[in-house]
Amino acid sequence: MSTVKKLPGLAAGIKDKLIQQALERKLRQAAAPSSQALARPAEKKAEIPEEHYRFHLHPGYQQLRIINDGASRLGIKNPFFKLHEGTAGAATQIGGNGYINYASYNYLNMSGDPDVIAAAKAAIDRYGTSVSASRLVSGERPVHRELETELASLYGVDDAVTFVSGHATNVSTIGYLFGPRDLVLHDELIHNSVLQGIQLSGARRLPFRHNDWEALDAILQDQRHQFERVLIVLEGIYSMDGDYPDLPRFVEIKQRHRAFLMVDEAHSLGVMGSRGYGIREHFGMDGKDVDIWMGTLSKTLAGCGGYIAGETALVEHLKFLAPGFLYSVGMPPSVAAASLEALRKMKKLPERVATLQARGKFFLEQAKAAGINTGTSMGFAVVPAITGSSLKATRLATELFAHGINVQPILYPAVPEKSARLRFFISCQHSEEQLLRTIELLRTAT
Repeated sequence: MSTVKKLPGLAAGIKDKLIQQALERKLRQAAAPSSQALARPAEKKAEIPEEHYRFHLHPGYQQLRIINDGASRLGIKNPFFKLHEGTAGAATQIGGNGYINYASYNYLNMSGDPDVIAAAKAAIDRYGTSVSASRLVSGERPVHRELETELASLYGVDDAVTFVSGHATNVSTIGYLFGPRDLVLHDELIHNSVLQGIQLSGARRLPFRHNDWEALDAILQDQRHQFERVLIVLEGIYSMDGDYPDLPRFVEIKQRHRAFLMVDEAHSLGVMGSRGYGIREHFGMDGKDVDIWMGTLSKTLAGCGGYIAGETALVEHLKFLAPGFLYSVGMPPSVAAASLEALRKMKKLPERVATLQARGKFFLEQAKAAGINTGTSMGFAVVPAITGSSLKATRLATELFAHGINVQPILYPAVPEKSARLRFFISCQHSEEQLLRTIELLRTAT
């Protein structure tokens, strides 16, 4: 050791020589491998089960095949991936036939609206079909900022940022802002995108009973002191059940426990509140009562993607460092322009919101009167008809389709088997006659 320290040049030369000799031996072995060396890779290959390198043997695909084959033997057609041949709103065209449609969340009929279409076309003419870059480097367009400014104004907060995917909005935001020393508490019925975001973050995850603010409070009393940042995640309207949380209660809890509160308004924007401004308008709350407002552009706003609205520090942080925004191409100008026009039109036409709320309430009341199990739905655009089994839900959807009604079954594992259902999305364009006809067919088929 002392020699090496005194003669570093010599030591380095010996080291280099040894490395060179070792490399030469490896090259000779590679050029003329022995029979034993040839046998080893074959032996290793034989040890690897085929299902580990064949997609058709993947457990998930095998399960899917079992379900599909079983349904086929029972004479049940696949109810998914129906091909709509035009704009899907309260009515749609499938296979050349017209249907009353309950499988679209085009709540305010903005997708297909002439003004929204014109805005999208004008954006294509001006900016092309893609911004062709991340917004940070050269993908920024005026229409992006106009949309974000309108969204921030809607919530009464500092700023907003839009993402190209609604699912990725939750995944990237939660996954980036929180980490292993943090805790995320969420309603047990929260959307998959939130769960994926929590998994990415590495934070501790704890669900609480659906809409149960007392259960949340009890968990925080016991757990808050063990973590740095704590996030509570709710939905404005729960997309499977059509109910909503008592938001003021949750705000009080988050303030008392010094936690962040995030509300996913995917299904409540345009649906709740007298002007469609969402759950905060419904409860008459200030936008700054909630730390992170999240929503999607694909429902009321007739586009595609998601947004986060809140204080400047939150939005700037995400725009410069959140991977789902930073490393993603910017939203196509036509999509941003369509959502911007839909948002502006929603503000100008509160009567569409009023009609939607009236139709949702009417459908819920008529369904209950007919003895249909609608669960906890409050009639805000989403009304389930709970069947109790996936098989029954699929058969009901097939029978209704044969009578000109398109509604999707929601099956296990998306919901527990006993909670399998048909899920009705109501539009402001549905007439009371259409709703009554649907209820009558559903009642006789059940």
